[in-house]
Amino acid sequence: MMRIGYACLTVGVLNTELKTCLLKNASEEKLTELIKHNLNALEKMIDYNIENQIELFRISSSLIPFGSSPVNRIVWWEVFEKQFKKISKKIAKSGMRVSMHPGQYTVLNSADENIVANAIADLDYHACVMDSLGLGPENKIILHVGGIYNDKKQAIKRFLRNYQRLSETVRKRLVIENDDKSYTISDVLIIGKALDIPVVFDNLHHQVNPCDEKQSDTYWIDICKTTWKSQDGKQKIHYSQQHPDKKPGSHSKTIGINEFMAFHQELDGRDLDIMLEVKDKNLSAIKCINCITAPKEINRLEHEWSKYKYAVLERSPLDYLEIRKLLNNKDSYPCMEFYNLIESSFQKEATMGNSINVAQHIWGYFRTIALPSEKKYFLKLLDQYEKGEASIKKVKKNLWKMTVKYELTYLLDSYYYVII
Repeated sequence: MMRIGYACLTVGVLNTELKTCLLKNASEEKLTELIKHNLNALEKMIDYNIENQIELFRISSSLIPFGSSPVNRIVWWEVFEKQFKKISKKIAKSGMRVSMHPGQYTVLNSADENIVANAIADLDYHACVMDSLGLGPENKIILHVGGIYNDKKQAIKRFLRNYQRLSETVRKRLVIENDDKSYTISDVLIIGKALDIPVVFDNLHHQVNPCDEKQSDTYWIDICKTTWKSQDGKQKIHYSQQHPDKKPGSHSKTIGINEFMAFHQELDGRDLDIMLEVKDKNLSAIKCINCITAPKEINRLEHEWSKYKYAVLERSPLDYLEIRKLLNNKDSYPCMEFYNLIESSFQKEATMGNSINVAQHIWGYFRTIALPSEKKYFLKLLDQYEKGEASIKKVKKNLWKMTVKYELTYLLDSYYYVII
């Protein structure tokens, strides 16, 4: 069955933020504290994914601060072995597939030997995280080929040559993908076939940096599939949509469900995993999962509505009422209509009156438990917002802090707090 996942951060979920520090503060004591915190956060993300039936997830490279740097002298894979094993059991039991994706500074084909050496060390770090989690070779490390350096042929030769310097534990996990500037999917397929390693197709990168505009995405997906062997697991692709107001290749705030479903239809039952690259992360993943999976139960949408309703009400009371009508019909599963109305509302600007109304409504949950000083501060913020002296974002942050403080779990995952 097709799996849909998201990358690195879990939006709107308590205790899942990752922490780091400045290099000058990276003492052994500080790093130990941060690693413990981040592993706890990762476990919370895994728990959330399991609860929401998300079976594809990319672990952030920031999990271990300064993981590949000499400044981190902690043998963290041994010190935190118990935590790694605990998380590993949860991943294995759920059948979740995970990956990692080193950043733009991990460049294997650089002409600078220091950069290459650092890239190799960084890939070793990523493999060590995967090994510490007891993950098999189907859990991949995704890498871009790198730069062109005014001579693509030589740059490719350096990648092929430096690949041979990688450890076996890295090589069994490494996959490469096309990028939006230098290496097209055709370029990457040539490299992948030369090294006998899998190739990931990225649809937005291909859209921005195509090699043959006559061929469809599914054409390239099918060719990439030939690079995936049984030990590599199911073929995996990256899917994203263009942000309408930013430079080409910039990811959208959320996945537009109509565009995604059109792409899904073109796949025509192909059995692969889709990693979404989008600003609202898990929220888009659940949206897409709900629209393609069975059984289709109305309570899934009702659960989703509890997350979105205040964000919708703030922007469009009419859309709010339309969605309420949709969900009142217990015999249908109006998934597309539901998300289309939500997306429609998000295209609208919230009015001051609506924003104040929603903020006051949410404050009602705290009315009997908040301290007098907290009520005074909230009313002061609303007054400042009305006068143009404070932003609605400041009001929302105050309500979020209150939600966390008083552990109102039914408000914790409200999309109202998510600034996208």
